[in-house]
Amino acid sequence: MKKLALGLLVSSFFAGILHAAKRPNVVFLVSEDNSVHYLRHYGAEFGAMPNVEKLAASGLTFNHAFSNAPVCSVARSTLATGLLAPRAGFQYHRKSALANLPKGFKPWTFLLKKAGYHCTNNRKTDYNFYHNGKEIWNLSSNKASWKSRPNKDMPFFHMQSFAQCHESSLHFPAKLMKTERTKTPQDKVKLHPYHPDTPTFRYTHARYFDRMKVVDELIGKVVASLEADGLLEDTFIFYFGDHGGVLPRGKGYAYESGLHVPLVIRIPENFKDLVDHEKGSRTDGFVSFIDFGPTVLHLAGLKVPQQMDGKAFLGKGITAEQLAERNEAFGYADRFDEKYDFVRTLRRGKWKYVRNYQAFYPDGLQNNYRYRMLAFTEWRNLYKAGKLNASQSQFFESRPPEQLFDLSSDPHEVTDLSRDPEHRETLVELRNALRQKVKRIHDLSFFPESHMTAEALGDGVAYGRRHAKEINELVTVADLSLAPFNKAKAPLADALASENPWKRYWACISCSVHGEAAKSFIPTAKKLLQDDNLMVRVRAAEFLGTINAMDPMPALIGVLNESESSQEVLLTFNTITYLRDHKGYAFDLSLVKLKVKRGEFTRRTAYLSNKGKL
Repeated sequence: MKKLALGLLVSSFFAGILHAAKRPNVVFLVSEDNSVHYLRHYGAEFGAMPNVEKLAASGLTFNHAFSNAPVCSVARSTLATGLLAPRAGFQYHRKSALANLPKGFKPWTFLLKKAGYHCTNNRKTDYNFYHNGKEIWNLSSNKASWKSRPNKDMPFFHMQSFAQCHESSLHFPAKLMKTERTKTPQDKVKLHPYHPDTPTFRYTHARYFDRMKVVDELIGKVVASLEADGLLEDTFIFYFGDHGGVLPRGKGYAYESGLHVPLVIRIPENFKDLVDHEKGSRTDGFVSFIDFGPTVLHLAGLKVPQQMDGKAFLGKGITAEQLAERNEAFGYADRFDEKYDFVRTLRRGKWKYVRNYQAFYPDGLQNNYRYRMLAFTEWRNLYKAGKLNASQSQFFESRPPEQLFDLSSDPHEVTDLSRDPEHRETLVELRNALRQKVKRIHDLSFFPESHMTAEALGDGVAYGRRHAKEINELVTVADLSLAPFNKAKAPLADALASENPWKRYWACISCSVHGEAAKSFIPTAKKLLQDDNLMVRVRAAEFLGTINAMDPMPALIGVLNESESSQEVLLTFNTITYLRDHKGYAFDLSLVKLKVKRGEFTRRTAYLSNKGKL
């Protein structure tokens, strides 16, 4: 009897050693283009995903998970590296040029591979940085699976994306609304308050709920395969969206609809000791894509590189209370195909602060791919016909340079509190916090993409560090758009006369934001139409056109015909599209004789040659 007891004790001891030495598997299951607004698990009236809900019952639901960027290539690049995109130089979708990661820095799957993990990806990458696919993945294809690992005891990381709910699934012809019924009842969907209530929007909304059901079935099959292989209780399963979307004002826009993603993590029984949460619980702690890599590394028992911007939110030594204390998320939106914007967001608890650095641009500025969706086109047509209310119209109008939303009472961000004296203290606090954030990360978007591509992509992080003082000065010029004009006038005059072209560039942008109030700078801006820097000329023409001081098109056509940079051409066409579509200036494409032949700008030429019908 004593020998039996001793044998059991020894057996238990060695089993404990084996378990201690064993590392968990991790699987990422990623649905494309969907925010929390389309899941019953997050309070939607439809969007039942029973397989995801089953994962949640055996795991943890995150009420506040964010993608950092509202579009796939930037979000996925952030996810793959744990680096903030504007700090490293891969913030533009899609890349006009690939960025190099900091010297010696690798995507975190490289570290997993080096530590003995089998890493597979099925199949989307969409990275905006140089990478060696074989270096960071054992296999990346539409056939990639954990099943390809050389032995069954080898730990693995597997990522699988589901495109069945991608934006393109809503690019359907009008006749489909008559021939293909939705399973979700169209008359019962609850539309977002900024959307018009039309049959097109109801059909589109219902169709997207249907697509989520398809994704859920596919997720169920992956989970069933893990279970059949006897791996389920050794594997952390992360289900999340790769960014928000996908109805109009979702994907591509830095509102909650573009950034706030579902995140459910199933906790395996054999590694439940690594998580300080009860299964089936929810957390209000804030996490974002920069944190996912550090979390996986920490769960695997690996050291998190100091260069990464995120920090682990699960694993040994991280308590539920510590996670719950996290209450901040940073977001960014720059270029989306041919459409430029420059937005930074800071969410802190229930408050959302939005900084629109180019506030004179409307959200609804033409983006060819977006407007393939019937709902997008109908929305614009209703606006032009004057058939929308104020909340529905805002998408097509200029924005304030800063916005403040109380998401506890206004989850869809339609009531801007930035000018409400009652919330002045909160506004200033978040404004200052975001200002320090962009300075601290040396945000490279304070240089136009043309300059960043030419000068900074060898190592964006190092470039930003070397030019920190200059970036800080550009932030200060950009923020003159927030000051009353009588206080901003003198420093704007200095910036317009600066020897630094990027100060002149940002001074022109700030003048455009101030609008008519800045008309005293018309003579200065006209002189800048002859500036040595082509991008300064563009911003000067933009200001003059915005306040109807002169026809800006001849100056802009001159830039197009002189430039030898595809990014400069693209930036110029963005301004032309804005001034033509929203300020009424005529533009003659036949006068354009480009020196460059390739680039995203071809989307603009296609649109401008089609008289705005695309």
